[in-house]
Amino acid sequence: MKKYLGMTLTILVVITLSVLGFVFGGVSLSQNQQDTLIILAIICGSSALYCFVVGEIARNNSQMDKLWSLLPIAYVWVIAAKGNFSPRLIVYAVLVTLWGIRLTFNFARKGAYSIKFWTGEEDYRWAAVLRSKKPLNNRFMWGLFDLFFISIYQNALVLAICLPALAVMDSTAPFATFDYVATFSVFLFLVIETVSDEQQWKFHQNKKKYLNEGKSLEELPEPYNKGFNTTGLWGYARHPNYLGEQAFWLCLYLFTLSASVNTHYVFNWTMFGPLFLVFLFLGSSAFGESVSSSKYPEYRYYLAYVSKYIPFRKYDLEKAKIKLDK
Repeated sequence: MKKYLGMTLTILVVITLSVLGFVFGGVSLSQNQQDTLIILAIICGSSALYCFVVGEIARNNSQMDKLWSLLPIAYVWVIAAKGNFSPRLIVYAVLVTLWGIRLTFNFARKGAYSIKFWTGEEDYRWAAVLRSKKPLNNRFMWGLFDLFFISIYQNALVLAICLPALAVMDSTAPFATFDYVATFSVFLFLVIETVSDEQQWKFHQNKKKYLNEGKSLEELPEPYNKGFNTTGLWGYARHPNYLGEQAFWLCLYLFTLSASVNTHYVFNWTMFGPLFLVFLFLGSSAFGESVSSSKYPEYRYYLAYVSKYIPFRKYDLEKAKIKLDK
């Protein structure tokens, strides 16, 4: 009940803030912004078409996963160029580039990229879970899912999370307080995301090494015998990487506050992109947790004791059992 209440409240907050952004911020674009948006839309549409066609032909639906870390870099540097490389846009683009390098590296070491660009490791959720279950085990239904969710929706979302840069591209306001706050906040959450991904990678590499020695999961030493990571940040939050990812893009929105200092708009229409990213992670985290719960017996105690995003207490199995049994 608490889980669904939290999700409902999050959804209501996202929708409310998005509406406020459109109502109070308006959608008034200069000719330069309109021209830039057309360029970005062409890139986005071409990417969506590529992801669908190649994904269906190769039967590998992780084409968008490969582009997820690369497209934002292209988008923000196009905006920076069209905005005459103002200091604010350069800082914005550098931060997104660092994010993209981190994510590309993390994805590449999992085997996602190949010289044959249409191949590579596919997201296990597509092949092992979703594609094998009704109604998506039907080729036609899966094709619709691939077209509208994987290819079109995810490409549109990646473009949308970059649009706060478009909102600041014509600003003449000097680099000021909110810019420094945004820069520090964005970099902080990038560090959190990087550290949590590294901890997750090392945990699963060590677990794989033990399993490759022929041992069963129960025979592995602590903490690998749980099957899921409870070390480092993962002992204090179930998804510290998701915390970093969502907060990274939400904090980039702070640049628009400094850029719009003369209008005093707290809300503007570009906030809907980062906010709808929260929607995606709500679904992704819930889906991932359902898979982990079915694989690892102790995971239900982890769910009961450790918060989803905000780290605040260390996982303790005995205390978790007490909490769950209440």
